[in-house]
Amino acid sequence: MRSYFKIALKVLRRRKFFTFISLFGISMTLVVLMVATAVLDNFLSPRAPESRFDRVLCVYKIGQYGPHDSETGEPGFAFLDASMRALPGIERAAIFSNPRSTAIYQGNARIETTIKKTDGEYWPLLDFRFVEGRPFTKQQDHSGAFVAIIDDAMRGKLFGNEPALGKSFELEGQRFRVMGVVPRVSMTRIAAWSEVWVPIGATTTSVTRHSLIGGFNGLVLARSRSDFSRLKREFATRVRQFPIDDPRTFTEIRAGLDTPFEAMARELTRNREGDRAAAIAAIVFAVMAVLFMTLPALNLVTLNLSRILERSSEIGVRKAFGASRPALVSQFILENVILTLIGGVIGFALAAAALAAITSSGLIPYTRFDVNPRIFAWGMAIAAFFGLFSGVYPAWRMSRLDPVVALRGGSQ
Repeated sequence: MRSYFKIALKVLRRRKFFTFISLFGISMTLVVLMVATAVLDNFLSPRAPESRFDRVLCVYKIGQYGPHDSETGEPGFAFLDASMRALPGIERAAIFSNPRSTAIYQGNARIETTIKKTDGEYWPLLDFRFVEGRPFTKQQDHSGAFVAIIDDAMRGKLFGNEPALGKSFELEGQRFRVMGVVPRVSMTRIAAWSEVWVPIGATTTSVTRHSLIGGFNGLVLARSRSDFSRLKREFATRVRQFPIDDPRTFTEIRAGLDTPFEAMARELTRNREGDRAAAIAAIVFAVMAVLFMTLPALNLVTLNLSRILERSSEIGVRKAFGASRPALVSQFILENVILTLIGGVIGFALAAAALAAITSSGLIPYTRFDVNPRIFAWGMAIAAFFGLFSGVYPAWRMSRLDPVVALRGGSQ
C-alpha cells in the first residue's frame, strides 16, 4: 500500500493538466454541496439559543381537510394549549407566535422592528444569554403585563449606549417596559429569532386564543430522544380527538409533533403528505445531490479511463510478473481515492472561504456560517464516494487487458 501511495503521487504529477481538471471538478462540486450542507446545518442543528433542539419536537403546521376543501396554516393558541402542553413525561412545552413586522415609536423616531409573542415557558426552554435583566415569567404572561425583551441591536436603536433595563417604548399603542436584553439572534434560528419579545397575554385577544388555526407555533422539550415515538403517538391521539371547527366542510385535522427537519419537510409539502413528508424530503434532497454529482463523476470516469489506458505497458509488465486482477484494481482505485481526497481538502478550504465571505456580507443578518467537523465528515464521505464511483469501472477495464496486448501498448 505504501508503494501504491508513492506511485499515485507520481502519476498525478505526470499529467498535470489532467490532474488539474480532475481536482477542479471534484473541488467545485464539493464546494457547492458543502456550502448547501452548511446552510442546512445552520437552520437545523442545535445551536444557541436553541442548544437543546436535539431533544425538541415542534408543531409548526396544521390543516383541516374535507372532501372538497382544505385549510392550512400555523396552529392556533387553543389547539396548542390543549394538545401539546399536558403531554405526559415532557420537560417543558412553550407557545410562541410567528415573528411579525411592526414599528416602535420613541420620541419622534419610528423604528421598524420584528416582534414575537411568547409565553413564560419559552424562556427556560431556550437558552438565551441575558446581557441585562431577566425574562418575563408565566405569571406576567397570564396577567398581561406590558413588559418586553429586546436584543442588543434594538437597545442601540432605542437608547444608544445607555442601559435599557426599566426604560420603556411605545409599541402598537401601548407602553412596554424593558425587562431584559439578549444578544442579537440569527434569522436561521426559526424558533428563537426576533428583535422584540412580548408576552402573549399582553397583546392577544380572547378570540385569537380560542382558534384552531392562528399564527402560533409550539415546542416540546422531551427528557430524551427515546421519548419521541411515544410523544408523537400521544399527540396524534389528541389531534384526532380535537373538535373540528366546521364538521360539514372538514372531516380531518392534520398536524404533527416533528423534529426540526420533519417540520421543515412538512412546510415544504404544505402539510399535504402528513408524516411521510420527512421521508419524501430526504429522498428529494438525496436525488438532487446524486444528480448534481453525476456529471462531474462521469467526467472523472472518462479522465481516469484515459489516464489508466495510457499506462497499458506498465499494466502488461505487472501482469507478466504475476499481478492479480484484485491487486491491480485495488491499486488504481487507491490512486483515484487519493486524487479525490486531495480534491476534498481543496474543496473544504474553498467552502470555508465561501462561507466566511457569505457571513461577512451580512446576507443573512447576525448569522455565522462555518464548516464544522460534521460538515467536514460529510465532505470527505462525498469525496470518497467520488473516488470509488469514478475509479471502479476504469480499474475493472484495466484489469481485463490481455498482457501481450498491453505490453505492445494496446488497450483492447
